[in-house]
Amino acid sequence: MRYHLPRRYSRRVLVIGAGVIGLTTALCARRRGFEVTVVADRFAPHVTSVVAGALWEWPPAVCGQHRDQLSLSRSKEWAALSYQIFNDLAADPLTGVFMRPAVFYHRTPVERDPVALAKMTELRAHVKGFRHDATLIALHGVSKEAVDAYEHVAPMIDTDRYLAWLLREVRTSGCEVEIGLVRGNLVENQAKLLRRYDASAIVNCTGLGAIELASDDDLRPLRGAVVHARNPGITSAHCMAFDEHAHGQNMIFVVPRGRDRLVLGGLVEPDQWTTDLTMKSRQVLEMVARCRAFLPALRGAELMPGNPVRVGLRPYRQRNVRLEIARGSAVVHNIGHGGSGFTFSWGCAEEAVDLVEKLG
Repeated sequence: MRYHLPRRYSRRVLVIGAGVIGLTTALCARRRGFEVTVVADRFAPHVTSVVAGALWEWPPAVCGQHRDQLSLSRSKEWAALSYQIFNDLAADPLTGVFMRPAVFYHRTPVERDPVALAKMTELRAHVKGFRHDATLIALHGVSKEAVDAYEHVAPMIDTDRYLAWLLREVRTSGCEVEIGLVRGNLVENQAKLLRRYDASAIVNCTGLGAIELASDDDLRPLRGAVVHARNPGITSAHCMAFDEHAHGQNMIFVVPRGRDRLVLGGLVEPDQWTTDLTMKSRQVLEMVARCRAFLPALRGAELMPGNPVRVGLRPYRQRNVRLEIARGSAVVHNIGHGGSGFTFSWGCAEEAVDLVEKLG
């Protein structure tokens, strides 16, 4: 996307965090005329964003969890804006963004599930190529566990390429990027941080790091894992939502990644802090077997060599995303995106910059 910076900048913003939320927020702030400093102790490939499935989804996402209606209404605005921007970015192969068909399967007819019906009815106005057609099940030969399906064109992001592109955009736009670790409550320490970085506002995009920086006891990890495989020719994503009423893991997540690989998932494990899962881990083996049983085209798919497993901790909040100005401060929190960081990224970033502008 082309943009023009004004000749003079009004003030500097300190953005803490360099995942997809932090870098997108920094870029949006810069494009609005702010000077920007990004500080983070980790950058790609050592951030959760690189692990993400990175399939754009209309809220609530396949991995479930977020159901609060007030929060969901804001999420839909963020998702709609992100869809438009990803659609534009897909024209440039350097971004790693692809627009491809995504098929969403259901265990009951959509018309009999009020939540699924509302989601389908809303999203069709915001996506390209929508089709509600149960014959998609037979067309792709998926498991009889599915009884209904719809598809639409969705952004699918190669996280390695996209995070590298995003960091380049941040740097070339004129943002300063610094490796550093910020500790302590941001509101309590804001005066020191604002002086140190010659900033007038701080935007907190630290994911689970916000447990400390925002003193946010609502944040918790949702451990997720994906397995990378060679793509045998699958051109559509295939997903079935996590059923919170069923026993054990049951989510199906098969997404083409880039030009030659697949991402297989998914896993939702609340309050798990370790990331040491491997191909020998029971839940990973079960996840891959579940995907292969669901989609026959996967049965001959070869896993990527070495350890094809990527594990990350989604920063989940029971009350959904926290995007607000901390009371009586110059701190904006943009945290708690769960498994929807890419889907919400551009919408949340623009709103975060709106809040910075309100600080004056």
